[in-house]
Amino acid sequence: MTEFATRALLPAGLRAILPPQAAHAADVVSRLMATFAAQGYERVKPPLIEFEESLLEGSGAAMAKHTFRVMDPVTQRMMGVRADMTLQVARIATTRLANAPRPLRLSYAGQVLRVKGSQLRPERQFGQAGIELIGAAGAAADAEVVLLAAKALVALGVGEVCVDLTLPPLVPEICRGTPEIDGLRDALDHKDAAAVSAIGGPLAPVLVALIEAVGPVGPALAKLAGVPLPPAAAAFRDRLAEVVRLVHQAAPELTLTIDPVEGRGFEYHTGVAFTLFARQSAAELGRGGRYEAHGEAAAGATLFMDTVLDVMPGPQPSRCAFLPFGTPYAVGRGLRDEGWVTLAGLEPAEDDEAEARRLNCSHRVVSGRVVAVKQGVGDHG
Repeated sequence: MTEFATRALLPAGLRAILPPQAAHAADVVSRLMATFAAQGYERVKPPLIEFEESLLEGSGAAMAKHTFRVMDPVTQRMMGVRADMTLQVARIATTRLANAPRPLRLSYAGQVLRVKGSQLRPERQFGQAGIELIGAAGAAADAEVVLLAAKALVALGVGEVCVDLTLPPLVPEICRGTPEIDGLRDALDHKDAAAVSAIGGPLAPVLVALIEAVGPVGPALAKLAGVPLPPAAAAFRDRLAEVVRLVHQAAPELTLTIDPVEGRGFEYHTGVAFTLFARQSAAELGRGGRYEAHGEAAAGATLFMDTVLDVMPGPQPSRCAFLPFGTPYAVGRGLRDEGWVTLAGLEPAEDDEAEARRLNCSHRVVSGRVVAVKQGVGDHG
């Protein structure tokens, strides 16, 4: 490795995306945004960096540990590079768009940066695309967000999508008024019923019953219905059942599972939340759910574009025609109008076909006509 190549190494968790994957990623985002727009979600573009106090205000405090901070040389105030776009969109909705009719439907796409990756997501910079539904508190809003996020993935060609539904505020509500128990949250996250039984005290039977309600939506809801819960916690359970009913009514083919004790990654969610998976991968494709947008009811979903792209069919080879040096401009323009990619020779070549093959063109122009490039010895096509 040369000295320059050594200096050009990127920090851990960051990477450059090369052709043709970069164009493929841009195309996928464009298709997603078109799907969102078709259901009335208008695109906004939040800034990459903001003053710390606005970026991390309210629910944004949950992202403080993930946020890079820098000093603004102009104002001498601390700024943060966004680690998540959801809360930025919520701020825009409740400030710049405070007088817009509700419910307000917004969409977004862009890059985020985090201080460090996790075991499941080692990337520190990655793309997000998502939707936010601001000013609607009913179960129908939760269901709309679940359905649109899942169906957008299916439309991209991801394949069978599974939605894992959870209730982040359920366990805190059950534990309200009791002393914090060391290790209990970790035991619940790992679905360790034995550990919960050992350390959970009087709450153990209910919490173990919640762990046993993890699984496919039908059996899980039936088990969850039999768990004795205080009224406020029971209201969360009832809301979950209503969201499931609405989603099944609209998309009975959609695979749903339930995990009523999952809380990791849902730091600011206040009601029904969910994680999106594809059948062929264990990686999370996205997350979403209900939260408070500066006092307004809100629900949204964020798709993680790196994992979405990993489970999608890769970029398809384009029809690329080589234009030998001196080819009239009108010839290339006509081909581009027909959907071809054209690559113009900038100087005469000894062998136009060999040159087209060297530049990975599938075709070349000969006397104004497009002909296929023959594969040379050692070529694979």
